[in-house]
This record gives sequence, structure tokens and C-alpha cells, in this order.
Amino acid sequence: MRSFERLEHLLALVGSEVAVSDWVQVSQARIQQFADATGDHQWIHLDEERARSGPFGGTIAHGFLTLSLVPQFFDSSMAIGDLRMGVNYGLNKVRFTAPVPAGSRVRGRLTLHKVEAIADNGFQATWAVTVEREGADKPACVAEMLVRYYR
Repeated sequence: MRSFERLEHLLALVGSEVAVSDWVQVSQARIQQFADATGDHQWIHLDEERARSGPFGGTIAHGFLTLSLVPQFFDSSMAIGDLRMGVNYGLNKVRFTAPVPAGSRVRGRLTLHKVEAIADNGFQATWAVTVEREGADKPACVAEMLVRYYR
């Protein structure tokens, strides 16, 4: 984990890859829990027998499950000491570029693209997030995420 005593120390890294998260296991049980939480029970995620003859040779994680791991990637890879809070402000762009088969491990690479001052002594950071699957040549997801930091 990378620690920053003050937000300014992080802000000095605009244009750089700041952190790489721990690996996260995407088990079939996790995929089932996500399906139950969201109501997305499509067979490609849950029916292991049918999915074996499908386009990916087995069940795969929902794209939005992969995306939902991004806050965990931030939490496991960096800490900023002088913040009152950080909040997810949204996404500018998201692409699901490759499947995440059940049983895979994924992690996030976090690159700080831009920082702007906002009201209430805050800053809005634009992050490039690349979700990579262990052993894969292509990322599973690429996203541009906005995070607001307040002291």
C-alpha cells in the first residue's frame, strides 16, 4: 500500500501511475452474490454447464461486477492521511474490453490524470483505472473515474 501523509503529495503525481492494487479473486460464489444483488441472472454468469459451450468456455463475471471492484482497488492500494472523506463522483468512460472468467484474479492499475480545485476546500481527481486479469494479455476493463477529495 502506498501512503500519502498529505493530499498535496498525491497531487504532485499527476500524469503518473500512482498505485497497483492487491489481486482480488472473482469466484463463482461472488458472481452469484452479485447476480442476486442486482437481479442480473443471465446464464453466461450463472449456468456453468451451459456456459461451457458458450462463447467464453465457462461462466464470466458481470461487467458491472468487475467495475464495482474499483473502490476496493483504491482502498487496498493507497491511503491519504489528511482527508475528511473521498467520494466517488462518477465515470466519464467505461469499456469492458475482455471477459473475467469465474475463478480469475483481477487487480487495478491507478493513474492520476488530472486534478482540479473544487468548492469546500476540495479537489476533483480524474483517474485512469485499468483492471487487469492475471495471465491475460488484454485488460478486462478500462475506466476514467472521478473522485472528489475533501479535507
